[in-house]
Amino acid sequence: MDLSWTERLALWAYGVMMRALQPLLRRKLRRRGQQEPGYLINMPERFGFYDGLAPEPGRIWVHAVSLGETRAAAILIEALRAVWPDMRLLLTHSTASGWVQGQSLLRSGDAQAWLPWDTPEATRGFLLHHRPRLGILMETEVWPVLVQACVQARVPLALANARLNAKSLRSGLRWSMLSRPAYRCLSAVWAQSPQDRARLEHLGATVQAVLGNLKFDVKPQLDAQALAQVWRKQWHCNGSPCPVVMLASSREGEEALWLQALMANADRLAAFRAGCVVWLLVPRHPQRFDEVHDLMAAQGLSVVRRSNWNEGQPLPVHADKVPVWLGDSLGEMPVYFQSADMALLGGSFMSLGGQNLIEAAAFGCPVIMGPHTFNFTEAAQNAEQAGAAVRVSDMDSALDQVVRWLGQPTELENARQKGLDLVAQSRGAAQRYAQAMAGLL
Repeated sequence: MDLSWTERLALWAYGVMMRALQPLLRRKLRRRGQQEPGYLINMPERFGFYDGLAPEPGRIWVHAVSLGETRAAAILIEALRAVWPDMRLLLTHSTASGWVQGQSLLRSGDAQAWLPWDTPEATRGFLLHHRPRLGILMETEVWPVLVQACVQARVPLALANARLNAKSLRSGLRWSMLSRPAYRCLSAVWAQSPQDRARLEHLGATVQAVLGNLKFDVKPQLDAQALAQVWRKQWHCNGSPCPVVMLASSREGEEALWLQALMANADRLAAFRAGCVVWLLVPRHPQRFDEVHDLMAAQGLSVVRRSNWNEGQPLPVHADKVPVWLGDSLGEMPVYFQSADMALLGGSFMSLGGQNLIEAAAFGCPVIMGPHTFNFTEAAQNAEQAGAAVRVSDMDSALDQVVRWLGQPTELENARQKGLDLVAQSRGAAQRYAQAMAGLL
């Protein structure tokens, strides 16, 4: 599609700015690499430089920016392999956690790479080196220069499982000279919901269809179920199983909110101790594992890290301390959810937009969410309306809800079943997406 002269000028200025920011990106990657070495892997790829021979052309390229998108991509990739058994995959990411998770999705003949920094030189180098047959961006990752580079290279580029919240729409409209041509020039867009479709079209996208959310197609994993059962057998107090409450995908500042609310109410704290409640804390970002551990230990909590726990070794539960198990591992969220009786939704107790709670519902873990779920508005509303999740005003109210559910096991079990029913009723998106992509090719 042709661009107007103002759009071309905006794209040129954007390219100049992105070139100028490259030294800052290199510095940031080196700094992040000190905590997460994965950021130092193949760093020249971020700027369009590649060693060795170019791979054979014709791969299906899927971009999953981080951990959550990679989990959704795993569902899509399985469906694509059912349609094209001989499909060779090119899987790209922007974060180290996405890279680690993505390695489990590769087969012989597949490739993994970083998405290049959004400059004309880097995107052109990426496309010349890999020469994909089709590009699929997961959920939200639309970059102006990358889209135009694919148009020029005649590589169809689609946006799948697409979502766009109101905040991102406002931001896109502020930079419409860049965002509108980027969305307009995509070869196909398939949205999660009618609300996402309306917002995407407001930014200039041509949305072919609303196909649902891929994450509803997540499948229980037998090995994860078995490991969760092993963990639960170790969490005993006075001969009885301990209730397990999870703070899932917590963001910076939320663990401190949880601690403050936990310690602020002596009666509630005594009830948790008397009930031998085990708290399972799983921070969203791996670079914060040590920080969260130190915060818990400084408050006198009994902290056990997943990385230091041996299978079959009982988790220590002391009558005078709050037992905390720190989930400092990647790729084990299904196990964590299946180990917990309920979960507090990270990212929703501060103005961060929340996390996707579909995975929790799929694994039978009822959710308590705070007021901030704007990143996943429709999923949060559907779960709340179905009875699979409860919304509260703050962390203090969340702990009150924990006490309520612990005292009413029938109500808790009902919420668990409502979540399973919601997911079962919403399955089938993966097949719809695979069929749509077959039509595009």
